[in-house]
Amino acid sequence: MDGPAWSWGKSGEKSDRAVDPLLGSLTTEAAFGGSTGKGVRVAIVDSGVDDEHPAVNGAVRGWVEPSAAADGAITFRTERHGDAFGHGTACAGIIHRIAPDAEIYSVRVLGPRLSGNGPVFAAGVRWAAENGMHVVNLSLGTTKREFFGLFHDIADTAYHRGVNLVTAANNMPELSFPSLFAAALSVACHAEARGDDPLDFYCNPDPPVEFGAHGIGVRVAWMRQGYSTMTGNSFAAPHITGVVALLLGKHPGLRPYEVKAVLAALARNARAAAPA
Repeated sequence: MDGPAWSWGKSGEKSDRAVDPLLGSLTTEAAFGGSTGKGVRVAIVDSGVDDEHPAVNGAVRGWVEPSAAADGAITFRTERHGDAFGHGTACAGIIHRIAPDAEIYSVRVLGPRLSGNGPVFAAGVRWAAENGMHVVNLSLGTTKREFFGLFHDIADTAYHRGVNLVTAANNMPELSFPSLFAAALSVACHAEARGDDPLDFYCNPDPPVEFGAHGIGVRVAWMRQGYSTMTGNSFAAPHITGVVALLLGKHPGLRPYEVKAVLAALARNARAAAPA
């Protein structure tokens, strides 16, 4: 099955990444061993999450839905909501499978047909950055240049507060944000990543997109408590979100730059750098 236009890992492509021996001493057991994501709060900024779906299994601990008035004022509803499309539940199911004890917060910014607008999207991300989340899954983005500065400010706010923004790259070879901001952790499909091993992820030797994960032919939770098979960077990102939740469940004090360093060192295509 073909992946998005922006993905990598097809046969013949160079994919190894040299890791300094200092980081090369890290092990997956030391980073993740025994972790279930317990104590980690994960916001899914998307179309909502169906908490009753078997793949989510009641893992949602809070619901937030920003809306914009005619004068631009943003208000937040905190009543329980469902999924307007299926996309958010798909992401939640992946995260819950990898980190079953992580606490999920549904931040609904998209409606039917994944419709939405920039200010509401930005408000949802800012809420997550400023309200105690540890990881934020953003399987969406914008290509509209007028929102560049707004999202850059929000990404910096998250970074300085120690919040990990895990973002899906655009499926098309087109700039989008916040996925390509250095303060975020960007993810695309990797053709060789397997869905049966959550630690089967890759570090891109040629950023700005930094990591690759399973996103091709993924069986995901969907509407009406069903399942579907999907392909897209949207579904690669929550695989990395789940891994970050595992890492923070065992090492809760890590800052975003440390999280990136650990993931880069433990990626499948990492190799020890030659001595200087």
